[in-house]
Amino acid sequence: MTSKAPALAIAICLLYFSCNEKTPEIDYTDWSHYGGPEDGSRYSSLTQITRENVAQLEVAWTYHTGDATERSQIQCQPIVVNGLLYGTNPKLNVFALDAATGEEIWRFDPFQVLGGENSWAGTNRGVSYWEEGADKRILFTAGNWLLAVNALTGEPILSFGDQGKIDLRKDLDTDLEDFLIVSNSPGVVFEDKLILGMRLSEGLDAAPGHVRAYNIKTAKREWIFHTIPQEGEPGYETWDPNYIRQIGAANNWAGMTVDQDRGIVFVPTGSATYDFWGGYRHGNNLYANSLLALDARTGKRIWHFQAVHHDVWDRDFPANPNLVRIQKDGKWIDAVAQISKQGMTYVFDRETGEPVWPILETPVTQSTLPGEKTSQTQPMPTLPEPFMNMVFEEKDILNLKPEWEADIKSQLSNAIIGDTWAPPHPEKPIVLFPGMDGGGEWGGASFDPTNQTMYINANQIPWIIEMTPNASFGNVGQSVYTNYCGNCHGLERKGNPPTVPGLIGLKDKYTPDSLDLLLQKGRGAMPAFGHISKEERGVLIDYLLGKADADDKQELEAESSKLYPRYYMKGYKRLTTKEGIYGSNPPWGLLTAIDMNTGKKKWQIPLGSIDSLAAKGFENTGIENYGGPVATAGGVLFIAATKDEKIRAVDKETGKLLWEAQLPAAGHATPAVYEKNGKQFLVIACGGGKGTKSGDAYVAFALPD
Repeated sequence: MTSKAPALAIAICLLYFSCNEKTPEIDYTDWSHYGGPEDGSRYSSLTQITRENVAQLEVAWTYHTGDATERSQIQCQPIVVNGLLYGTNPKLNVFALDAATGEEIWRFDPFQVLGGENSWAGTNRGVSYWEEGADKRILFTAGNWLLAVNALTGEPILSFGDQGKIDLRKDLDTDLEDFLIVSNSPGVVFEDKLILGMRLSEGLDAAPGHVRAYNIKTAKREWIFHTIPQEGEPGYETWDPNYIRQIGAANNWAGMTVDQDRGIVFVPTGSATYDFWGGYRHGNNLYANSLLALDARTGKRIWHFQAVHHDVWDRDFPANPNLVRIQKDGKWIDAVAQISKQGMTYVFDRETGEPVWPILETPVTQSTLPGEKTSQTQPMPTLPEPFMNMVFEEKDILNLKPEWEADIKSQLSNAIIGDTWAPPHPEKPIVLFPGMDGGGEWGGASFDPTNQTMYINANQIPWIIEMTPNASFGNVGQSVYTNYCGNCHGLERKGNPPTVPGLIGLKDKYTPDSLDLLLQKGRGAMPAFGHISKEERGVLIDYLLGKADADDKQELEAESSKLYPRYYMKGYKRLTTKEGIYGSNPPWGLLTAIDMNTGKKKWQIPLGSIDSLAAKGFENTGIENYGGPVATAGGVLFIAATKDEKIRAVDKETGKLLWEAQLPAAGHATPAVYEKNGKQFLVIACGGGKGTKSGDAYVAFALPD
């Protein structure tokens, strides 16, 4: 092998930026941030792996974490700094590997600092790196804790916060601290600050989703931005003042991106609670469902854009944005591009927030749910073109086999279809398309600065939203279950297998004590519910284990300080046949290239396959996918993500498949691309989950010596 590739790649970047009248400031051989280089581009300028030789890739090393459990996942995109690869495992341990060999250098279990036994698992999408002289730190989260360890040794930095940790339930400018907080996307580093978001409850017990910056050396909170404004702050008028202090979320769970030169942090936010009935939050609800441009030093708002007014569809912004440089009408623009669950991309001037292409407020269907008041209009970008179909109509119903078509039509006999913005209905199910998981999702997009092309993978699958009134539930246990568990597992406790398990028959698997431990610790994608009171957990456990008796069947008398939705969503549900085949015509997974100079699609291909259908002659169907792509200067685009447990390379200019390899488990993550000792590596976390078998491996590919 030769070590000339990095030098050649840097030369290419120098030439590119000199031609574009901009001094090069970003090292595209770097992979030390969430999203790869500092601009979140998921692009590598390394050129050793090319269209011509990518088919020669072979496994260079495999690292097994040794702790996969049923339904565990690894969603981590590892970072690489000074020859060390940093990642996380299903039990939220952090580790450092020799990036060339996969040899473990150190491994840290956060429970060394948190105390107790690490008996729970979760999802974590990456870690953050910071250094000042000899002080080098890895910052990461486990549940509601932010921790710091020495990047070279893995030893906890006990001078950071309270013996090496910060409790993220504190310093939220609220009177309460008993919240569900799971910060699973890494924070972003700017100077000596770590700017951090968090994942929260989907119910009315959610914490406010305020964005905070912590001093990395002192662990003190340096600033906070109230995503749900407080009285006297701009945006407060977009909420119902009677209830605003009891509304939560509007949080950043998808990660952020920092323009290091300008000192601007771009923060995408999600919906406010309750997600599907907003009777307590009349108004547009700033700054939910927004892209925020904040001063990274102070947290002051520079500009914002709200993509969904008064969201009742769970249309969170799902990924950190890409900083892009594009040419429009002969002029170069430094822009920020944000993909969405709804299949659209929003593009703005980074400094002013001015849309690069017009975004039109478009009249939409209004809600008829009692107590609800939806927005009269929603913003629709004229360009870029959507990266998937935007509406599910009768012609889109699955028709590959007559019995499948009949099954889906039967399910839709009373449903509302054909309207992207149809709000939840009091009596009829609606088809949500794109579905709850997008469209675009947390894997994010890749942007190639040399050809100004954005690459986006998407799910093109219909989901069902069905509402039920919160009248007088049969017993206290059912009411507590509905409030905390109903969204995911459904009001009938049937779940959405295989992704979300049903909760019927738990008495054969759990004792009251073991179920209580599960609720407090969480497992896999299920968060911990240690924040709810012991009394409520007891009622919930009795209900789940079938121990509630006639004396418990009384109407729930809510505490005066609590809010309960007037209507509940009956559970997350994909529209599928009895055999589990998606209810729309394929492709169900897509990979799209968009020319960001024109906003037009360059190519679009199905992503992934279903072997059982291919054997019956149904090929190129695409499949559900979670994770993101990486473009390279070698002309190759890499992506795993798919439920068929493969990683692929396609020609970035044409979408032609160049190579694919079977993984030990699905790579529901974004790859890392880096160089060490003159050799280019491609690494993917193979954690599976999300309806596929779970795994514990990080697999590295490289060209043979």
